[in-house]
Amino acid sequence: MQTIHVCNHTTPEAIYPFDARGIAKRFRHAAIFGALDSLVPGETMRFCNDHDPLPLLGQLQQRYGETVSITYQQREPGAIVIDFAKLG
Repeated sequence: MQTIHVCNHTTPEAIYPFDARGIAKRFRHAAIFGALDSLVPGETMRFCNDHDPLPLLGQLQQRYGETVSITYQQREPGAIVIDFAKLG
């Protein structure tokens, strides 16, 4: 069975990659919030980082509450992948 990866702004099931490692540390949280704010319900941002962003996760829960789900896809030292999904 072939998996089709959909990545366009008109498909609500889209997964958009966000690699935080390439963003200067002083701008990361603002960039992440901006990216999450631009998602529509059903879309997911796949976040990649080199460390587990526990302070960020706390900020996200305070800011978005139950409107964004947080699911680890990979949680290994040096390789963190988290899906942030905008809920309806």
